[in-house]
Amino acid sequence: MGSETETVNVEGIPFPAEITVGNPLSLLGTGITDIEIHFLQIKYNAIGVYLHNAGGGDSTTPTLLGHLGAWKGKTAEELLADAAFWAALVAAPVEKLFRVVVIKEIKGSQYGVQLESSVRDRLAAADLYEDDEEEALEKVADFFQSKYFKPGSVVTFHFPAPASASPGPAAEELLADAAFWDALVAAPVENLFRIMHIWDIGGDSAVSPSTVRSLANRFAALLAVAA
Repeated sequence: MGSETETVNVEGIPFPAEITVGNPLSLLGTGITDIEIHFLQIKYNAIGVYLHNAGGGDSTTPTLLGHLGAWKGKTAEELLADAAFWAALVAAPVEKLFRVVVIKEIKGSQYGVQLESSVRDRLAAADLYEDDEEEALEKVADFFQSKYFKPGSVVTFHFPAPASASPGPAAEELLADAAFWDALVAAPVENLFRIMHIWDIGGDSAVSPSTVRSLANRFAALLAVAA
């Protein structure tokens, strides 16, 4: 997808430091999803979070760091504990891309159920889970029923700016199947996609604490030197 630059390794999986889709997107956070069972850590996915306009830009284009300017000078620990920062990051009017690479093979039906359950719970907690959202999530789960993700399989969620985002193409087997993306485009995007943002980068509500920690470290450093 687009042009790629040097890579950053996460659990042996290379993530391009920059990806160009419509705009150049910088890798600003990485992590994994995992679970501990009987003191054994099982790693499921590696995650890369790409955002556009980390700095710079003209006077007519909102910049990511400008949008987060209120947190200039904050430490990573302060950012981690500040729900308002993560809400602002989720709402940032910039292009976002989440790249998920499978570490432990999984049936598509299991992945779909996990995604459906997590997003549904977050919609319900925000009092946004209505019939339209339920129908859209069922379409998402149905799409994954026939899939099987081997290690190294890639799923890419692309959210162009502004907030009325639609998903871009996914790599590997998802690339050829437009039905999934058509279902998401037809979904109530303001609710569904905002919750999917929270699922990945929503602070305490995110699915991957290590990714959130990585983002906090990176933004603390970027904001410290922001103009």
